[in-house]
Parts: sequence; structure tokens; C-alpha cells
Amino acid sequence: MTRVFFLYDVLRLDEKMILERLRGLAEVEPIHVSSSILEIGGYAEADIALQRSISFYRAMSSTAAVESWGVRVINSSLALALAEDKAWSLSVLYRNKIPVPRTLLAYSIEGAVEASRKLGYPVVMKPVMGSWGRLAALASDEEAARAIAEHREMLGSMYRVHYVQEYIDKPGRDIRAMCIGDEVPAAIYRVSEHWITNTARGGRAEPARVDPILEDLVLRSCHALGVEIGGVDVVEDPERGYLVLEVNAVPEYKNIARVTGVDVAGLIARYVVEQARK
Repeated sequence: MTRVFFLYDVLRLDEKMILERLRGLAEVEPIHVSSSILEIGGYAEADIALQRSISFYRAMSSTAAVESWGVRVINSSLALALAEDKAWSLSVLYRNKIPVPRTLLAYSIEGAVEASRKLGYPVVMKPVMGSWGRLAALASDEEAARAIAEHREMLGSMYRVHYVQEYIDKPGRDIRAMCIGDEVPAAIYRVSEHWITNTARGGRAEPARVDPILEDLVLRSCHALGVEIGGVDVVEDPERGYLVLEVNAVPEYKNIARVTGVDVAGLIARYVVEQARK
């Protein structure tokens, strides 16, 4: 019987649903990363592993450890690293001819202000790493951009890379599309009057149609980053159409499953087991 390592740090509803589906298809060994000791170059027998840790650093390091045992992990350590670093992932997406918002990087307060001025206000200022829209800020003028940049400089080295992005006048929503292998089984609109539409920040989930253009864009984005199971965030620009914001390599999907009725957990479980048997 197929043996699967299930790596996690917090057992949310998302993880519980995948575990339930996996246990109907394979022998599963949950590994609670937070309380584990993992040896680089150690040995443990499994056909495949699924990474579901919320913490990027736990996910990244535990994936690297398990890969050193000769076990393939979905998603790989390289895919996790690429997806987490917004500047790196956006660069890869752009080089693969995937439409993305105009984005400037700066490395000082004055540089961040100048980048904002070049893009034209309002601008979105984000940390290069992070999720759920945390520390993303909308600067409407130079005074706001300077205050945000000064605050980031005080937070430490990672926040001294200023990621300044054009503000997209989206129609009160963005899109989170699920990618599993070569399929895009479902997507949702995240609707909000606030410019941050993440459901973790109060956005409302509604079913979205996966048209051929969106499907192609989502698949190409994940394939470019080596992400096998991912959540792709897309905005609709009035003139340019779909633009990719980022790819999440340990995606939450419970709202997608809830509003679309698609058994995302079952699809993930089947994909993992199918890959193990190849």
C-alpha cells in the first residue's frame, strides 16, 4: 500500500479534510513538524510526502530534510522558496510571459518614495515575504509612502527590501484559483469593499467561472514555479485583463470547497497517491 508522510504544524480544517481523504487511499504517517526532530541525511521509508505546514520556515526546512531522505515532497523545497519570495516569483512569472502588475524594488526609504512616484499614486507596498495580506499597505501620496517605508526600515533586514506595486483598479474582487497538477478544478471570487480581499481578512467567497484564459494562466504560473498543488491569486485589470499577483504553495482551500462544492481535499489526496505510484 502507498505510504505517505503528511507534514503539518497546525491541524486546520484544510489539513483534516486532506488527512481524511488520504487515509481512504493510502497508509499515512502524520509528522507534526513543530514537535519533531528531523535529521538531514537521515532515513525513513515513504513513497511520497505532502507538505501542509503554515509556517514558511517550518515548511521549507522540513521539506528539505525529508528530501534529503530520498523522499519526494509536494511541493518541493525549491517551489516553496520560489513561491514565498514575491520578488523572485514575480521575476520568474514575468520571464515566462505571464502578465503581472508593474512592480519596482527599492532598498532605501528614498528609493521606496521614488519608486512610488514613478508608478503613480496610489501604490501598494508589501513585504517580499508573507501571506494573508499582512503588512500590505496602500500609499495614497508621498507622505504615506515615506511613513510606510520608514516603518519597514525599523522592522529589520527583510523589510528593507521595498516591494512597490501599481494599484490595480479591480472590480471589488480578486480571484483565487486552485491548481492541482495539470487541472484547475475550481476558483472563487474574493469580494470586499476593502482593497485587500483575502477571506482571512474579511473578504466574501463566491464561485468563479474558470474560463480557458484563466485556466491557462493559472497552470502556466504554477508550472513556471514548479508548484504542483497551489493557489493562484489573480486580479482583473479593466484594460489588460487577468494579472497574476502571486502563487501560494501551501494553499488554503476550504472556502473554495465550501462555495463551489468541489471536493478539493479528495482531488489533492488522489493526486498525491497517483504521483507516488508513478
